[in-house]
Amino acid sequence: MSNAQPALVVENLSLAIGPAVVVDNIGFEVAPGEVLALVGESGCGKSLTAQAIMRLLPPAIRQQAGRIRLGAEDITALPERRMQAIRGRRLSMIFQEPQAALDPLTSIGSQIAEALRQPLAEARPAVRRMLEEVGISDPDRRIAQRPFELSGGMCQRVMIACALISRPAVLIADEPTTALDVTIQAQILDLLRRLAIERQTAVVLITHDMGVVADIADRVCVMYAGRIAESGPAADIFAAPLHPYTALLLASIPRLSDVPKSALAVIEGRVPQPSEYGPGCRFANRCPRVMPRCTAETPKLEARAAGHQVACFAA
Repeated sequence: MSNAQPALVVENLSLAIGPAVVVDNIGFEVAPGEVLALVGESGCGKSLTAQAIMRLLPPAIRQQAGRIRLGAEDITALPERRMQAIRGRRLSMIFQEPQAALDPLTSIGSQIAEALRQPLAEARPAVRRMLEEVGISDPDRRIAQRPFELSGGMCQRVMIACALISRPAVLIADEPTTALDVTIQAQILDLLRRLAIERQTAVVLITHDMGVVADIADRVCVMYAGRIAESGPAADIFAAPLHPYTALLLASIPRLSDVPKSALAVIEGRVPQPSEYGPGCRFANRCPRVMPRCTAETPKLEARAAGHQVACFAA
C-alpha cells in the first residue's frame, strides 16, 4: 500500500435490519490510485457496504456502529445537504446496470455534464475529452445520442465517464461488468485500472467474480455472511489463501487446464440467513476444516503476514 494518507477509511462498520446485524464490524482502507476488491457470494453485504459509504442505505437498514472517513473528513453523520455536495464530486459510484441507471430520454452529453453541475453548452469540451478518455470513438456524435442508441459496453463507459469527470477521490464500482461479454469486460477492467492510476483515484470494486479480482485488484477483502473472512494483497491471497472459504472460491474458478466436461468445484451448502447466525464462525456449516470451537467462538481477524489478515482458527 502507498504511504499516502488513505483516500477512504471504513472503521468497525456494522449495519442492521431490525435485530439482525447484516454487516458485522468490518473495516478497510484504500489509498489513492489503489484498487480494493470486496468479494464474496451474493448476500454477503458487499453492496450494503457500498451504499453505507455513499450514505444511500435503504430506510429499513440502519448503521449501528462504525465510522467512514473520506480523506481527513468524517462523513459518517454529515447532513444530507452536505452529502449531496460530496456525492458525484469527491465520491462517485458506478452501478451494476448502466442502461437502467442512465436516463433513456436525456442525451449522453447532458448526463455527463450533469455530473459537473453545468449545462452541456458550458461543459461540452470537458465532456468530449472525458468520452475520449474512456475510449468512446466519435465523441461529438455520441454526445447527442441517447442510451438506447449505444451498446451495453458503451453505456458502461458512459457511466464511468459520469463517475470520473469530476475527478473524485474515491470511486465505488458495484459489479461494473456483470452484464457484459468477456471481451468487453476485459476492456472495462483495463480502463478502470488505467484511470485509477492516471487520476490517483481510489477504487472500491464490488464483485463476486475472483477472475475479475485477479485482473484488476491490488488488495482483496473476502466477505462472508457480513464479515471479512480474509484480507490482504491480491497476489498473496491468490498464491496462498489462508481461509477455507477463500481457497474454495479460488478452486471454483474454471481453468483452461481443466479436463473438458469435468465437474466444476462447488462450495457445498448455502450462506446462512441473518436470523440463523450463531455465536461462532458463520462459515462453520460449510467448512471442510471445521473444529468444535468454530461453532462456539467468533474468530477474530488477525495478521498472519505483512498486510495479510484472516479470521480462522485453522489458518
